[in-house]
Amino acid sequence: MGLLKRNPFGHILFIKKWLIRVLGCLTHRRYRGFNELQIEGSEIIKSLPDTNVLFISNHQTYFADVVAMFHVFNASLSGRTDSIKNVGYLWQPKMNIYYVAAKETMQAGLLPRILAYVGAITVERTWRSKGVDVTEKREVNPNDTENIKIALADGWVITFPQGTTKSFKPVRKGTAHIIKQHKPIVVPIVIDGFRRSFDKKGLRMKKKGILQSFIIKEPLAIDYENDTIDEIVEKVEYAIEQHPSFLKVIPAEEIEEQERLNSLRNWEC
Repeated sequence: MGLLKRNPFGHILFIKKWLIRVLGCLTHRRYRGFNELQIEGSEIIKSLPDTNVLFISNHQTYFADVVAMFHVFNASLSGRTDSIKNVGYLWQPKMNIYYVAAKETMQAGLLPRILAYVGAITVERTWRSKGVDVTEKREVNPNDTENIKIALADGWVITFPQGTTKSFKPVRKGTAHIIKQHKPIVVPIVIDGFRRSFDKKGLRMKKKGILQSFIIKEPLAIDYENDTIDEIVEKVEYAIEQHPSFLKVIPAEEIEEQERLNSLRNWEC
């Protein structure tokens, strides 16, 4: 790799690689040490093509969710199965991983700007500003959708289709439009425990000894030509377990299992 070789967004890959290495080493113990990351489905990562893959996930913190994904993806590609043991997998990280993030979030300080260099595709949210829903929706910036298209053509893109860290908020239709237009392989991820481990930004640890779960599901079956936007939205909601039906009565055996997991999450070192 030439020292000045750049990705499609102008980021120097040599700098990006070292940022991933350093930040990965600094954050590794947050998922394996202070807290434990329980991973399922890492074999799916190994079978994916190098480009045009869209990861969809529920969202619990601004940054800790994405950082965990960089760890899991690179560990899986390095041959680890449902594990991020031995951070050496970051020595040769996958360089074409991107994530969609709100522009205002990534410009709020030096550290977010550094994290943005690692792979952020910044977008201007049309429905929300400074953490508050807005009544007058803004027009979608065409450069935002174009940048997502460029990122998919170059590699993998992570997106949080609800556009907020609050649970059971509606999935934004923009994600469905991206899926229908660019026809990526869509891989759902369901995370839990991050909200208890970290503050809202995902930079400061709130509590140690928390079990964090990270489940990678099989790619969605989507008929890109015939599925409507609403049908794709519904598939996404079910896949990331944020459909309103998940709020309904839960069977007793599932409640018992959830209580067991909660007891693990409450365990402190």
